[in-house]
Amino acid sequence: MKAYSTEALRNIAVVGHGGVGKTTLSDGFLLNAKVTNRLGSVDDGTSLFDYDDEEKRRSLTIRATLATFEWRDRKINLLDTPGYDDFVGDVVGSLQVVDNALILIDAQSGVEVGTSRAWKYARDRHMPSFIGINKVDKEFSTFEKTYEMIRNRLGKRSVAVTIPVNEGAGFNTIIDVINMRALEYLPDASGKPKELEIPGDLTDVANAARERLIEQAAESDDQLLERYLEGNELTQKEILGGLKKGIAARTFFPVFAMASKPNVGLGFFLDVLAESGASPLDVPQPVSKDGNTKRKASESEPTSALAFKTVSEAHMGDLTFFRVFSGSLEPAGEYYNPRRENSERIGQLYFTQGHTRLDAPRLIAGDIGAAVKLKDTHAGDTLCEEGGNFLLPDIPFPKAVIRSAVEAVTQGDEDKIANGLHRLHEEDPTFHVEVSSEIKQTLIHGLGEMQLAIVVKRLKERFGVEVELIKPKIPYKETIRKSASGQGRYKKQTGGRGQYGDVWIRLEPKPRGEGFEFASEVVGGNIPTKFLPAVEKGIVQLLDDGVIAGCQVVDVKAIAYDGSSHAVDSSENSFKIAAGMAFRKVFVEADPILLEPIYIVKVTVPEECMGDVMGDLSSRRGKVLGMDAEGHYQIVKAEVPLSELYKYSTHLRSLTGGRGIHERDFDHYAEVPRDVAQKVIQEAEKEKEAEASH
Repeated sequence: MKAYSTEALRNIAVVGHGGVGKTTLSDGFLLNAKVTNRLGSVDDGTSLFDYDDEEKRRSLTIRATLATFEWRDRKINLLDTPGYDDFVGDVVGSLQVVDNALILIDAQSGVEVGTSRAWKYARDRHMPSFIGINKVDKEFSTFEKTYEMIRNRLGKRSVAVTIPVNEGAGFNTIIDVINMRALEYLPDASGKPKELEIPGDLTDVANAARERLIEQAAESDDQLLERYLEGNELTQKEILGGLKKGIAARTFFPVFAMASKPNVGLGFFLDVLAESGASPLDVPQPVSKDGNTKRKASESEPTSALAFKTVSEAHMGDLTFFRVFSGSLEPAGEYYNPRRENSERIGQLYFTQGHTRLDAPRLIAGDIGAAVKLKDTHAGDTLCEEGGNFLLPDIPFPKAVIRSAVEAVTQGDEDKIANGLHRLHEEDPTFHVEVSSEIKQTLIHGLGEMQLAIVVKRLKERFGVEVELIKPKIPYKETIRKSASGQGRYKKQTGGRGQYGDVWIRLEPKPRGEGFEFASEVVGGNIPTKFLPAVEKGIVQLLDDGVIAGCQVVDVKAIAYDGSSHAVDSSENSFKIAAGMAFRKVFVEADPILLEPIYIVKVTVPEECMGDVMGDLSSRRGKVLGMDAEGHYQIVKAEVPLSELYKYSTHLRSLTGGRGIHERDFDHYAEVPRDVAQKVIQEAEKEKEAEASH
């Protein structure tokens, strides 16, 4: 592959809802670029993008895959991304490192929730975007309806540059509105069209589309707009220049009619991308995370490169993918990782075409490629010049929406499991591990059940350890609602020196979130001062294991106010035991309650699913806080107990036919209803009895 300048680079991610044909389209681009001589298929496992064993087994894109190819004196770096919710982290990571997005939409399904989410990600990054209406060759394709839906939901600046001539089965011809011609694609799937006159019955449609296109081109340039409004006819060069400006400025979103499998319209899209797509010089230049330092997308600048993906390959080791924002990455070069505060030596560099590796002599500003077997650089890390401290902004990976506990199948594998989970987190930052001392479980968090199931499978295949996914415990907490007082007296004679401790305490509830406090009101030396720390210690050591349900005690003030001692038999240990006895006794008399974690849940669903979703949230003891509209979608905001959110992402997907998504954040602790609390307490007692029997 020849060397290309930064200006000649076109970096693009194909994004959208699951099942719209992103991977087949991406394979089609490689076919047109002569990277391969046949169209790869997701279904039969021949795709150059979905080459991972798990992807082949599920016929589903699990991770973003990079392919580099040449088209009309441009070098295109294309990232095919997942559409399934569980793997949206790779969509976010990909959009962080490209300069263009192709939002792909099914010609029958139209704008779906995954479309809107991808559109929002691109919009938030002010990213130049193209829109592809795919599968126009399907029997029930509705191009015009989908196009109007796009204009209504994504904006009136979405303007068709190609429209279908013979939509549906047998689709092979489009009208190129930019050049006002028809293009008939031949059945040999070469991607090379035959140029024809626009059919007479579509002349008016084509002229109307052309007028809308010219109007949009004019709006991107003040001088062009002035000429246009004065009634002057714009030249083809002016129109193309206006469209390029409009794409870069996000005032114009070209819409294409496409069909991946018969290879209709794909080459034309690549032509437009090569000619009018944004290069690394057309987008905002690199700025440091703190916003204080700017660099140009130039080889002459100091190096700044963002790692956005780590992939473990059986025969290659870990492959870390980079976008170079300034300067260059060189094989055998030494660079600094400011986030981890260590140096990193680059070995071999590669361009990739799916699973195929091509040696890269270097990666220049704006380019994307991969380095192999790095010491300690992972997704989200920046590499900069030695001695530098330039840190690129973090990748805004989505927060986890599901959690599960893991349990080793074989005792003694815990260290191997911990190491394996840590390695898998480095490859996928949307998955993370938590060892909870509070509920005494190892928890894994992620974006969906499928993602966690794949983590478990990879643990076994790559690290040789097996775990079971089990329902995680809820970190309930115990507290009290009223004050109470009582005595704890510990007296024991053993034949020699005895044990004696006598403590009177008062428990008082504290405001939520203030934790535990100990105080002394003992007077007259009834409890010698030297034993007061033992009294506090005897209470504190009970806080983690609780009294009524084995949960952490919070928001309680314990006051020691009286007691007695023995000149010979009293000791620190006896006062610790006495204090614990008093605490347990008084806690039960102070109207104890359980608290549970409450999460704020935001559910995004189509309007027609609102009733089902609201009813379901109510059945989960949810309290709806409000609703907001976002185009055709409604966002329901509700408070829901964590105990009611187990496997909610899967349930929501089923409830909405895959059209609903949600996010959640911890908000506060609240009292558990009496009937629910009773069940929790009974369950805790059963567990305690079971442990005792063992």
